Amino acid sequence: MLSTGTEMTEEMSKRDKGWIARGFAWWNEMIARVSQRAGAHRAREVERFLKFATVGVLGAIIDFGMLNVLQATILRPTEPHVTLKVALATGTAFVTAVSSNFIWNRYWTYPDSRTRSVRQQWFQFFIVSIIGLAFRLVWVRTLYGPFGEIGADVLGGLRLTEALEATATRQLGTNIAQFFAIWIVMVWNFFANRYWTYNDVD
Repeated sequence: MLSTGTEMTEEMSKRDKGWIARGFAWWNEMIARVSQRAGAHRAREVERFLKFATVGVLGAIIDFGMLNVLQATILRPTEPHVTLKVALATGTAFVTAVSSNFIWNRYWTYPDSRTRSVRQQWFQFFIVSIIGLAFRLVWVRTLYGPFGEIGADVLGGLRLTEALEATATRQLGTNIAQFFAIWIVMVWNFFANRYWTYNDVD
């Protein structure tokens, strides 16, 4: 008997979920193995940091993806109001990534943190993230221009591209500035959340 389109779609969906679940289980096992090498007294904290960093990488992918979609569509960094458009694009990308990060950290990195309600932890996580966002907005707003010029010069020097137009240079600079900001803010977020939002875990 031939399968219908719906049955084939359901079968493909099950295969995809199985692949994702196996990959997730493999990554969990790798984190556990690396953590154990840190010694019994530090293994749990190293595991939490590695999970937090994994969530941060996922958040960075979401962040950069959203930023570039917005800058390619409704918030192109063109005149007028270039700086406002850059700030709106990076801010929207940030909030999207923070929402993803909170869910993953609440249920994967710190599943043993349950003395506070989801609402309270979300509020604390969001406050920490807002401080990170404030730093990032100032950083990106201040440095997207210089980083764009440096990036365009490097690409030109390597003969990877001809001279970039102003909009492309601004997009390149926004991405470079955001790349550095994400890593700085990730370190801040880990320690601030570990010792405030999730301070109820051992």
